[in-house]
Amino acid sequence: MSTKVKKWKELSREIAFQKYGRKIEKVIYRLPDGTESDFYIKKEGPAICVLALTKNNEVILAKQFRPGPNEIILELPGGGTEKGETPEQAIERELLEETGYRGKVKLVTESLDCAYSTMRRKCFVATDCEKISEPQNTSSEICETVLLSLDKFRELLRSGKITDVEVGYLGLDYLGLL
Repeated sequence: MSTKVKKWKELSREIAFQKYGRKIEKVIYRLPDGTESDFYIKKEGPAICVLALTKNNEVILAKQFRPGPNEIILELPGGGTEKGETPEQAIERELLEETGYRGKVKLVTESLDCAYSTMRRKCFVATDCEKISEPQNTSSEICETVLLSLDKFRELLRSGKITDVEVGYLGLDYLGLL
C-alpha cells in the first residue's frame, strides 16, 4: 500500500440529521485502498471568537451554561455571523452582547474546528476594552461577565475547561503574552 497521502473520492453526501440550524451529513468516500467508508460530518457555518482584554490586561470571559458539556463554563466571547455582517462587525456585536465590553478589534487568523466539521473560525483579539453596557441576555443565552488576570487565564487554558482553547493561545501569542 502507498504511503503517500491522497485526497479521498467523495461518492455521496446526504443530510442525516437537521435541527435548529445544525446539520449532520453522512458522506461516503472511496479510500485510497479502494474500500468505501462512511463518515458523519458536522455541517456548520463560519464562527467568530475573540480574546478580549481590558486596559488593565484582564481577560474578558462570558460565564454561561452550555448543553454540550452540561455545565456552567467560562468562554471567550463569540458566535456566528449574521446576514450582511462582516466577521469584524459580528465579533464586535458578540463581544458587546455577551459581556457589555467594546474595544479595538483585530483579526489574528482562521482556524479549523475539528477534523469532522466544516466550521472555520475567525480568531480575533480585542484590546483596550471598556465596559459600556450590561450583557444582552436572551432566553437561551444568559451570560455573566468574568474578568481574569492573564496568569489565571493561562491556568484556565492549561486546564482544558474552556471552549475555544486555540483562540486563547493564538490571541496570547499574537499579543506577545504567552
